[in-house]
Amino acid sequence: MGCAAVLVVIALVVGISLAGTYNRLVTLGQEVDKQWSQVENQYQRRADLVPNLVATVRGAAEFEKETLEAVVEARASVGRAQVTTGTAPTDPAQLAQYEQAQAALGSALQRLLVVVERYPELKANANFRDLQAQLEGTENRIAVARMDYNTAAQSYNTTLKRFPTNLMAGMLGFKEKAYFRAAPGSDRAPAVQFDFRNATPAPAR
Repeated sequence: MGCAAVLVVIALVVGISLAGTYNRLVTLGQEVDKQWSQVENQYQRRADLVPNLVATVRGAAEFEKETLEAVVEARASVGRAQVTTGTAPTDPAQLAQYEQAQAALGSALQRLLVVVERYPELKANANFRDLQAQLEGTENRIAVARMDYNTAAQSYNTTLKRFPTNLMAGMLGFKEKAYFRAAPGSDRAPAVQFDFRNATPAPAR
């Protein structure tokens, strides 16, 4: 076999290897992006519940102004924390900022629901109970979506770092995906269920 033939064979082997690596990373990357879209969808679902929740609380009682303002501001902060829509983030700092804004909204909503305990007329409001149930379900779906995203990102990143893929990934334009970092207690959905049998009278005004 001549030198030219050997070079052709080598080029063919390298080409096939590159094509296989590229296709594998594309498939894994698409799965990560799909799971990221689910995370965004669930966070958006929660954000969409906020206006109705705030309106219901405000309309049913002379509710603590600062509690409602905290929820409204936290929702606005979520909108300002930009992450590329539909594509899983590769910048850990960008994802951390997004995650921080989402956590602030979650905390503000938990605070609102805790304060509602002092308002029996709200706890008896059918619309509020429906929104509360939707919020609880959304928090559970957020936790599952985040876990599924991290699993997909781990599979992609592990493949990306393996030899010899790691030698070709950069050349092919692939970057490592960022992970959600678990905060203490983040494996549990916020406790938003209340005991409707034990209503606490609203504070005197």
